[in-house]
Amino acid sequence: MKGDSATALYLYGFTQAGPMPGQPDIESPRTGGAAPPPGPAVVGHLDAIGIDGERAPQLWRHAGLAAIVSIVSRDEWCGAAAEANLQELAWVAPRSLRHEAVLEAATRSAPVFPARFGSLFSSSAALGRLMERHHETIGGFLERVGRQQEWAVKGILDRARAEAELGAPHQAAVTGKAALSPGLAYLFEQQSRRKAKEDLEEKLAAACNSLLERLHPLASEARSRPVLSGECAAAPEEMISNWAFLVPPRAVAEFQQRVQQGNSDASLPGLTFAISGPWPPYSFCPPLSPE
Repeated sequence: MKGDSATALYLYGFTQAGPMPGQPDIESPRTGGAAPPPGPAVVGHLDAIGIDGERAPQLWRHAGLAAIVSIVSRDEWCGAAAEANLQELAWVAPRSLRHEAVLEAATRSAPVFPARFGSLFSSSAALGRLMERHHETIGGFLERVGRQQEWAVKGILDRARAEAELGAPHQAAVTGKAALSPGLAYLFEQQSRRKAKEDLEEKLAAACNSLLERLHPLASEARSRPVLSGECAAAPEEMISNWAFLVPPRAVAEFQQRVQQGNSDASLPGLTFAISGPWPPYSFCPPLSPE
């Protein structure tokens, strides 16, 4: 694909240059001793539904890497129409799910360097230049990650429940001082609430540190991710921690078991640890500077 003004290349991510299982190993066309054509060349297809909901993504080989791409309508992704599309959940949601499904299909066969949703290139030449410029970064990442999986672990807290249960002993002490003047009773009430909040923060830190100590030995890498305050907006719970772990396949079962054990052992009411995955290793990708 060259500079076709009506289309663009949608990038899902990169993988190793060898053929995916079940795909032919097609080299770029050559004639005698002539040099191969510039830019990526199609070497096969991925067994998944592409971003358009119809055609399978293509594998484009270049610079010792393979890019997972689809050819899309440029108008759908660029310009005023695209700005409107990206504001519509009904348009974004199914495409975001397809993007994720393509990456998950790819990770079942080979390590993947995932691209963010909506990554576009104007031509194969532009994509090829990025693959050449970041060959060492992408290739090194694929080699380091191998078949490891990203797993997310989030700490979810029902704060009202935790504060109520931790504050009950302090509240009982205040109630026992019924003979105090209103002013002193108010001071004791405020002290009780402050002490309950302090106890809660101490217990939260202890529970999170205890779980991290159990999980770190099973993971090759770990990252702390942003805590999303609005993720539990529809429920009384709030997110208080958000971690990503890169886990070898052989350790996944034990990793999951230790998260569940952390929930069983938690002495803090209202706190649970939620695990999800496996995910493409977004949290461990090095950044690629734009062209």
